[in-house]
Amino acid sequence: MSKILSGKKGIISGALNSESIAWKVAERCVAEGAQIVLTNAPVAMRMGEINALAEKCNAPVIGADATSMEDLENLFTKSMDHFGGKLDFVLHSIGMSVNVRKGKPYTDINHEWMQKTFDISAISFHKMMQTIWKLDAINDWGSVLALSYIAAQRVFPDYSEMAESKALLESFARSFGYHLGTAKHVRVNTLSQSPTMTTAGQGVKGFHDFFNYADKMSPLGNAPAEDCANYCVALFSDYTRYVTMQNLYHDGGFSTMGMNPALIQ
Repeated sequence: MSKILSGKKGIISGALNSESIAWKVAERCVAEGAQIVLTNAPVAMRMGEINALAEKCNAPVIGADATSMEDLENLFTKSMDHFGGKLDFVLHSIGMSVNVRKGKPYTDINHEWMQKTFDISAISFHKMMQTIWKLDAINDWGSVLALSYIAAQRVFPDYSEMAESKALLESFARSFGYHLGTAKHVRVNTLSQSPTMTTAGQGVKGFHDFFNYADKMSPLGNAPAEDCANYCVALFSDYTRYVTMQNLYHDGGFSTMGMNPALIQ
C-alpha cells in the first residue's frame, strides 16, 4: 500500500517532547513517506528533547524564533536548500502565554505580556505565511496548517488571552488562505483539537478537571494526540486539496454538544 505523503517535504514546528502533538505529527509524517525539517525556538530546544526526535525521523533541526522575520527567512531558506526545492506542507504548533504561566487573572492582565502572547501564538503564523509568500517557498497545492482550540469561539476563563490568540490565528488562516489559494493554490487551515495531555496544556489552571469534563461531554470522548496527528497527515495529503480557509474541529463532537447526560449521572 502506498504511503500518502510519499515524496512530500515539510516543516514541523513546536515539538518539545513526546507528549507534544507536533512530535506525533512528525512521526506520522515520516511514517507516511514524508521528509521533514524540525524547528522550535532556541529556548524550547534547550528545554525539550527535539534532538531525539530528529534522530528518529532522520531530520535536521533548524532553530528559529517564530516572532523574528530574519529567523523565519533563514529557516525556510535552509529548509529549501536541504530539500533541494520547495516545501509541500508546514505545521504551526506554537503558543505561549506569560500571563497564564505567571497566574495573572484575566481581569488584571499584564498588557505587555498580552502583546507577547499574541506575537508568539498568532502573529507568528502570519509571519510564517508572509515568509512563505515572499520566498515562494511552497509548491502548488501545498498545505499550511495551525493548531487551534475552541476557546477561540467559547469562553474558558482560565485560558486567558490565549483565547484571543486562537481567534486571531484562525482569522489569519482565512485571510492569508485567500491570498495563498488565489496566487499559488496553497491551502491554509486551522485544526481545533480536544484538550490534550501535553506539557503546554497541563500548564493551564484547572486543566485536568476540564479534560475530564470535555471527555464526558464529547460523544466520542477527547480525541487523542495520535489521532490528531493522523488528521494532520490527511490535511497535508493530496486527498484534501480543496479544503481551505476552514477551522476544522477534531474534538470527538464536543464543539456541537449542548449537554450530555453523562455529566449529571
